[in-house]
Amino acid sequence: MDLLKKINSPADLREMPRAELKPLADELRAFVLDSVSKTGGHLSSNLGTVELTIALHYVFNTPEDRIVWDVGHQTYPHKILTGRRDRMSGLRQLNGISGFPKRDESEYDTFGTAHSSTSISAALGMALAAKTKGENRHAIAVIGDGAMTAGMAFEALNNGGVYDDINLLVILNDNDMSISPPVGALNRYLARLMSGKFYAAAKNVGKNMLPPPMRELAKRLEEHAKGMIMPATMFEEFGFNYIGPIDGHDLEALIPTLQNLKNLKGPQFLHVVTRKGQGYKLAEADPVLYHGPGKFNPAEGIKPAASSKLTYTQVFGDWLCDQAEADKRLVGITPAMREGSGMVEFERRFPDRYYDVGIAEQHAVTFAAGMACEGLKPVVAIYSTFLQRAYDQLIHDVALQNLDVTFALDRAGLVGADGATHAGNYDLAYLRCIPNMVVMAASDENECRQMLSTAFQYNGPAAVRYPRGAGIGAKVEKDLQPLPLGKGEIRRNGKGIAILAFGTMLAPSLAAAEELNATVANMRFVKPLDVELVKQLAESHDALVTVEEGALMGGAGSAVAEALAQAGIVKPILHLGLPDKFIDQGDAAQLLAMCGLDAAGIATSIRARFHADGREGKDEPRLVVNNN
Repeated sequence: MDLLKKINSPADLREMPRAELKPLADELRAFVLDSVSKTGGHLSSNLGTVELTIALHYVFNTPEDRIVWDVGHQTYPHKILTGRRDRMSGLRQLNGISGFPKRDESEYDTFGTAHSSTSISAALGMALAAKTKGENRHAIAVIGDGAMTAGMAFEALNNGGVYDDINLLVILNDNDMSISPPVGALNRYLARLMSGKFYAAAKNVGKNMLPPPMRELAKRLEEHAKGMIMPATMFEEFGFNYIGPIDGHDLEALIPTLQNLKNLKGPQFLHVVTRKGQGYKLAEADPVLYHGPGKFNPAEGIKPAASSKLTYTQVFGDWLCDQAEADKRLVGITPAMREGSGMVEFERRFPDRYYDVGIAEQHAVTFAAGMACEGLKPVVAIYSTFLQRAYDQLIHDVALQNLDVTFALDRAGLVGADGATHAGNYDLAYLRCIPNMVVMAASDENECRQMLSTAFQYNGPAAVRYPRGAGIGAKVEKDLQPLPLGKGEIRRNGKGIAILAFGTMLAPSLAAAEELNATVANMRFVKPLDVELVKQLAESHDALVTVEEGALMGGAGSAVAEALAQAGIVKPILHLGLPDKFIDQGDAAQLLAMCGLDAAGIATSIRARFHADGREGKDEPRLVVNNN
């Protein structure tokens, strides 16, 4: 790592001789592999962007020139070269650096990203801001071929192509692999575009054959050569000057090309071809497996994790196949998250009923609505944080028409190492305010399966939220029986305090209740809320406590308070949940404890709010409300 140790900022990189850049790339790639193997994180994508990252910081005057990395999970080389090499040991950990670009982490992280397809819009905004302020700097968006499937990327292209006096460069990092294999007409177009050497040769035929004085004729010949291969280059139709495709691992091609583009005015589009997992054979062979591994030994590769507990994602995948076997109307839809959402087996067994629409959440939801109009029963498997991107479609196209669409919301609540951008903290609040919606929160694996059956059999829009990772080890029954709609259950009888637990908070609430001798209700439904159970508990207890792994504002606790107010019941109530702030990366259990949502934290919060008269014991004497 002799060369890498010299780089504490891109300014150091720009002082290096060109001849040292290739060995620097080798060191940087080795450092990324070593770091990720020790911390876990995104690997394949970062191994694929080593040379591109070096070339960008070598050619452009960062941070004065702005680089916006789409999605941002491929920015580890960028972080290492921009002064964070020594902090990589804390990657994605509590009080460590984020796995994505983050504006308050470094001036080189010009725009926070983690959801896809935002880079062109942000970079265009920066380029036009520079023009407005009279500043001569560049804005560069680096976007993957998977992210190019989203409508937002094309909205930005459509807008950006009309400005011929801005310093905007869009780089398409074409590695033919998003998280799941890329799909759709655009991917086929890109495959054709780069499929042969003839196109690359034809593009330069004018320059190769004609002397400098005949540049205009050369330009026309170049356009004619392109026209023979492709009727029109789509990106040039948007108003961008298209260059490429070029090898994204060849610094001798990348650097001169970027230097030339730096001197051109107007919107530029550079198409680079890279390979995910480049330089590490195991990741090259299986980039999906090495997309986001945990800790592993690079010499041995990833070994299957031994666990006796099912993950919630596996519970969903098993249910989906069983339900599809039982009902031929079921179709499964995912926005480019086949593996993450547990749909690999479903695709294998029911290929004609599996639809991966690409990174296009808005389209996924309205596409499902269209299918529901025709009598099919769509199941949309989507992360909670990604459903936020399709909120208008959820309201306008599904709920308003009361269409029969089931939403399986994976990664609900805190997600640990991926941090605030991927946390599903808001679904309870943003779903329960929508008419016609049924909203459920699973407390264990078996209940998750029951809720999925409930949602599927409900004739209207319904959502089931469940967390990332393994459950508590509950036995999962294989039937497809639904739960009684809108009905909770008492899981523990106690005195004084009734804890109303939603979803994953049932287990720590039960543990806290043992210490406090409190009653515990597994509420199950956020909407329709079991109002009769709420009223019953309010009448028989001195105080109520709601506990949820979601945003407090507008969440399940708010639903309970609204129900009490509607019934004219005045009762002391304590709401426990996620605070009104974004929660950074860290171990999920540790983060929950910091938010007071483990058993000890729940018990401590209850004691702090409701003081017993100085006496101790589990018979829980009369409670005195502390209104402070």
